Amino acid sequence: MEMSLDNLSSAQKDELMTSVKQQIALANAQELLTKMTEKCFKKCVGKPGQELDSSEQKCIAMCMDRFMDSWNLVSRTYTQRI
Repeated sequence: MEMSLDNLSSAQKDELMTSVKQQIALANAQELLTKMTEKCFKKCVGKPGQELDSSEQKCIAMCMDRFMDSWNLVSRTYTQRI
């Protein structure tokens, strides 16, 4: 089934664009969370057990903070350049 954007009204095109942007933002957020979780867990948890000890919890929290700070910096810089 082929869909032509030419047949859509301006309002429908705007609605479609908004929906696509939301889906992209959601996919990016999911990717960010997955990467952050994998990297910080690998860095901070040497031997997984039943629960995280306090040093592992602190390491993961700090790692996630640094990861988010870095992500935000890259995102702002990228946005300014386009």
